[in-house]
Order: sequence, then C-alpha cells, then structure tokens
Amino acid sequence: MKGASGKKADTLRVKEIYPAIMGESSWAGLPGVIVRLAGCNLRCSYCDTTYAYYGGRSMAVDRVVTSVMKHGLRRVLVTGGEPLLEPAAVDLMEALIKRRLAVELETNGSISLEPVPRAVHVVMDFKSPGSGCVDQNRWENLLYLKPTDEIKFVLTGLKDYLWAKDMIKRLDLDRRFQLILSPAFSALNPAILARWMLRDRLNARLGLQIHKYIYGAKARRV
Repeated sequence: MKGASGKKADTLRVKEIYPAIMGESSWAGLPGVIVRLAGCNLRCSYCDTTYAYYGGRSMAVDRVVTSVMKHGLRRVLVTGGEPLLEPAAVDLMEALIKRRLAVELETNGSISLEPVPRAVHVVMDFKSPGSGCVDQNRWENLLYLKPTDEIKFVLTGLKDYLWAKDMIKRLDLDRRFQLILSPAFSALNPAILARWMLRDRLNARLGLQIHKYIYGAKARRV
C-alpha cells in the first residue's frame, strides 16, 4: 500500500535522527532524540529548517525505532519539515509509545490531527500573517487537541502579535490549551514581546529557541 507521497506506507523519508537538548515548547531544556522527517507543504518566511524541504533517506518504521532506542533517551520529538505528510508517521509514533517513550509531535497546523495517537504531546503552530501562510491554518484541528497540548504562534512583529492576541481571545484559547508566543529569531526582539505580553496580561508562555542561544542560529544536529 502506498500513501500520498507514493512510498510504501510502512516507510518514512527521514532527514536526520540525533540526540539533543530540546529547544522549544514545555520540553525545552530536556534531553531527547529528534526524528526529523523530510518534506514540507508550507514555505514560511521565517523557516529555519529549509534544508528539510527535500531529500532524506527511506527508512522502515522499525528501523527508525531502533535508531531512536540506541540513544538510550526516554523522550522523542517527531518533527520536520511537516511530519504528518508522511503516511507512516502515525505508525512511528504508535511504535515509539509501545516502547514506553514520551513522544512529542511538532506540526505546522495545516494537516488534520485526527489520526494522531492521544498519548502524543502535540505542539501545533497557528501561522501568523507574517509567515505568509496564514491561509493554511486548519482551525478544525482545535477539535483534536487535548488541554495539555500546546499551540505555538511564531511572531515577526506587532501585527502578528495583535493578530495572535485577537485569535486567543476570540477562540478562548488560553482557557483551553497551553499557549506559546515565540519571536521569530532575529525578526522580533524577545524583550519587546515580553513587554507586550506583560502589558496585556496575556496568559501564554514566552517561547525562546534555546538551542540557538546555546549553539548559535546556524548550528545543526545540536
């Protein structure tokens, strides 16, 4: 059986697998394994993983699980690119959960979350106007998120912040989910975003990509 990508549904197009200190979300600062799948359906203006748009190597799900397990860490982040483009991404997450690993999924919010296992901790973007992809937000994904899941807004400036604040209020997001406001690296000063959030008493987390502050903005596999 083949998925939309034309590959067998039990294989994945994997860009890289490596141990790392997690850089974002409520998992920031924790050690884990990153499984980065190749391919993305969006082209956000601030994307810092454009190298994952293409390429990757075909790997069976069980081979990916074996690669993860050899690192001896209990947390796994499945990311991309956009991992849900891969038909076997759900199978991978289920297999990792069966190994008693804590699994986090980073997704751009444009693809349905319905098939994602409930045991997975989801970090889903809602794309701001500054991303250039605001029309790709799949708002019905709110139906599939758990209260413990996280919604992330990456912001390029005041216009994006005001848009995010309006969406949070309109959809009552801060009472339903965990929220992250993340300044696009080098586009929005975190101190300015912090000032706005305090001024407006916003019930959200200020999210920084701590791996970039530790290793530098261009570092990979860290």
